[in-house]
Amino acid sequence: LKAGHSSRLLAIRSETVYNRSRKRGDAMTIKPWEELTIRDDYMFKLVMRRKHICKKMLELILQINIRDIRYIEEEKNLKFQYAGKGVRLDVYVADDKNTVYNVEMQVNEPTETELAKRTRYYQSVIDTDLLEAGKDYEELNDTYIIFICPFDPFKEGRHIYTFCNLCQEDRVLKLKDGATKVFLNASGVEDDVPENVKSFLKYVNGVLSQDEFVQEIEQEIKSVKEVEQERVSYMTFEMRLRDEWKVGWKEGREEGREEGREEGEQNGVRKTLLAVVQTMLREAAPIDLIQRVSGWTKEQILAVQEGGLSDTNR
Repeated sequence: LKAGHSSRLLAIRSETVYNRSRKRGDAMTIKPWEELTIRDDYMFKLVMRRKHICKKMLELILQINIRDIRYIEEEKNLKFQYAGKGVRLDVYVADDKNTVYNVEMQVNEPTETELAKRTRYYQSVIDTDLLEAGKDYEELNDTYIIFICPFDPFKEGRHIYTFCNLCQEDRVLKLKDGATKVFLNASGVEDDVPENVKSFLKYVNGVLSQDEFVQEIEQEIKSVKEVEQERVSYMTFEMRLRDEWKVGWKEGREEGREEGREEGEQNGVRKTLLAVVQTMLREAAPIDLIQRVSGWTKEQILAVQEGGLSDTNR
């Protein structure tokens, strides 16, 4: 984002959050641990760290057989690398044939153009990462970028939209670049996927069925919630955010009183929001969680990751 455009977006969004926060005092809440579902980035990532779940999900979505998968970021110690590049991948794995898969849970509905260009950016990040690993461009892995959406990104009623590069003059002719983008629509109505895929997508939208894979995920989520260490990590993170919010809110009120006008208090709140977003990014928090806490758009948050927003350019 350009600095000026980012500033205007931030100012508008911060005004909304400021007014809402002023009505409720210094309270700040994030979703309770017990209420997290597969749609929440935090839980989605935790569950997809279970190899058998992640592997089955890929096989289900793409209707393929995979012998094994491995987590690329573990091999290459990439835990925080993507934060510096403006993107963190929800699921980043490779199979036994070295096909690379990136799966994202996309809860917030962007524009069709924004979502499409996001896959373009993710593709560039993945390709750059693979090339940095020492590959020549001719050796680039086949890749799948998959977005799971509770909404219909293209308004055609399909459960799945798969995109590959085709020649405009001859639609049978494919550009064999190895890059595929897949969008899953949990609100689909067409009879275009098997029943088990429909059951999984309905589960994303909160419908629990007796489908075997759905039940497996549901039981895994219940098991994860019973792990004390995971719960404490989530609660500790929440408390740290609450403390920072309260401190920033107090500073904003003091600044407002000193300047004798509401604008000073609003500026203090904006600084608080920026500090909270920066803290959450350092902690590698899911983007959708940062959005809920701050009220910012994903683009604003990515701009902070890239150093595009600061106290001086808002």
